[in-house]
Amino acid sequence: MEPLMTENDGDNTSPSHADNTASNGAGDPQKQSSEQRISASIGDGDYEQQHKKPVGWSAMLGVLGVVYGDIGTSPLYALQSSVNIVGSVRHPAQTGEIMGLASLTFWALMFIVTFKYVILVMRADHDGEGGIIALMSLAQRVCQSPHCRRILGLVGIAGTCLFFGDSIITPAVSVLSAVEGIEIAIPSASHVVLPIALIVLVALFAAQALGTGKIGKAFGPIMVIWFTVLSILGLRGIMLYPHILLALSPTYALTFIATHGYLSFVTLGSVVLSVTGAEALYADMGHFGSSPIRKAWIFFVLPSLTLNYFGQAALLIHDPSTLANPFYHLGPAWAQIPLLILATFATVIASQAGISGSFSLCRQLIQLGYLPRTQIVHTNASEEAQVYLPSLNKILALGAILLVLSFRSSAALASAYGIAVTGTFLCTCVLATVVFRRMFKWSALHVGIVFGTFFLIDGIFFSANVLKIPDGGWVPLAIGIGSTIVMTTWKRGRSLVVAKQQADSMPMASFLARLPQSRTIRVPGLAVFLTANPEIVPNSLLHNLKHNKVLHDHVFFVTVQNLNQPEADRNNRISVEEMAQNIYRVVVSYGFMEMPNLPRALQDLKALHIAFDPIQASYFTSHELVVRSRVPKMQLWRMWLFLLLLRNATSTTEFLRIPPDRVVEFGVRIAI
Repeated sequence: MEPLMTENDGDNTSPSHADNTASNGAGDPQKQSSEQRISASIGDGDYEQQHKKPVGWSAMLGVLGVVYGDIGTSPLYALQSSVNIVGSVRHPAQTGEIMGLASLTFWALMFIVTFKYVILVMRADHDGEGGIIALMSLAQRVCQSPHCRRILGLVGIAGTCLFFGDSIITPAVSVLSAVEGIEIAIPSASHVVLPIALIVLVALFAAQALGTGKIGKAFGPIMVIWFTVLSILGLRGIMLYPHILLALSPTYALTFIATHGYLSFVTLGSVVLSVTGAEALYADMGHFGSSPIRKAWIFFVLPSLTLNYFGQAALLIHDPSTLANPFYHLGPAWAQIPLLILATFATVIASQAGISGSFSLCRQLIQLGYLPRTQIVHTNASEEAQVYLPSLNKILALGAILLVLSFRSSAALASAYGIAVTGTFLCTCVLATVVFRRMFKWSALHVGIVFGTFFLIDGIFFSANVLKIPDGGWVPLAIGIGSTIVMTTWKRGRSLVVAKQQADSMPMASFLARLPQSRTIRVPGLAVFLTANPEIVPNSLLHNLKHNKVLHDHVFFVTVQNLNQPEADRNNRISVEEMAQNIYRVVVSYGFMEMPNLPRALQDLKALHIAFDPIQASYFTSHELVVRSRVPKMQLWRMWLFLLLLRNATSTTEFLRIPPDRVVEFGVRIAI
């Protein structure tokens, strides 16, 4: 379990333990025994009714439109990039070499996507949720050592940061590769490729504010058409050289590796482009369930991709001059324009899936305290998972546009693509190894053989992409390193702020013990004090007493607690305890896949016959002014970065969706 970190108010940072409802009393045993104690939990509605996953054909369409958009558009550039590498050394590539590359592509799909993700990793769901953050939380839960949990946390963060790099590169390379079809359909218009690609990217990111729900229904049918066209084009190419089907045998892949040595190692850096988007199968499991994802892959997506890759390989053997763009050359001349339009739609959908995934992932990281809070817009009133982050959207858009302008072609941009994908594969493999060993109780030998093999394959692919660092592989690496620095700096800074607040605070037990003997004036009203730790008095209350000399007759100390799991137990959303007359301790719990709505949650106190009127409630919080102490605990540059993040973070009240006209804020100076 992790604290819910705040950027403008340490008082609402939660503790790192779930059992926060134990009372300290007022210090007097007689008084304590006479106090009325309330300890209860209430949920927030029927979970099953609120979170029904699509089923049947609806689920299959959703899976095709969201999950398989990225990997489904890889045929636009993956095989072409691999053959280009071999052709640059031995031009043109020979028949055996092309069959070897087709075989390598097929078995990459089998080992990484089918065996690793579809069959194994998708079994490791965290309360039905998938993705590297969920896997990291699951691995930390089954690991007893604090040192081990920290290491696993770093692995998960590294994979997450590489995923953000992938989210920037995917729209750029996908859209650019689709628009490059203009060079085949209308050769004289090749000069408009970049402008059109930029226009499509700008329109794509501008449309994010509308939310995926409004266009999501169209995604599935378009991708059904796309995969069907992939199959038809592939069959058309295979008819030109039917012997290409022999490449289904792994012997062709092994022969290529054995006879080409270092060149085969370099080529693997492009072969891995065929499995980009594999992580989406696991990441989107919580939206659709594992069954529709598995069925769509085995019975529709994998056959379509295989046919198309083999069709391209057969075409290249039949006519080596089609290497300029084998995908578009698979179609007849009259179909080039429709194919171009369809490919553009498909790549937009693929990009949309990656962008939406980055929004969800960023929200999870904010909930876990690894990123400062930012504006989060819910684009669907009935589906909480559909969110839009304006600041992140701007960063992704700017990054994608700069990549297109810098690399100017999908072939050049492919060099920047693989390292982000393979790095995420490695991180997932490490976390899955821990989960299968500790949670599924696999033997050390079993885990070593299975995941050792996957780690070896992922490691080889990653190493092959390391060679691309000078040619563009530095881009996702730089994004990953930069993101990691930001996350660790924010986490460290927040922990120092919280520690300082707790060191300077008053224990709640002492405050309650002194309250009856004090001359504090109780005035009518209802006050909610956000507190990081329910065992201590929040600074906002102390400042209120210092300046206003009064205390409301109904007081609620509220801790917003973020759990290290996707969703809180819906039957235990709120725990409440009366510590003194009309003074309550309330703990509101949220999972990292959920967005807090504090006023809505507190309304449920009425079900326990506790007088809580949201119209009359005033929320008291403190605004932190963080400065360097005489003996600083952070390096100067990290302090500068932390303060920059702090200044640009969304306010606590906005994040918790507290009405601004109900908030009273006190300034607090904190030296760290």
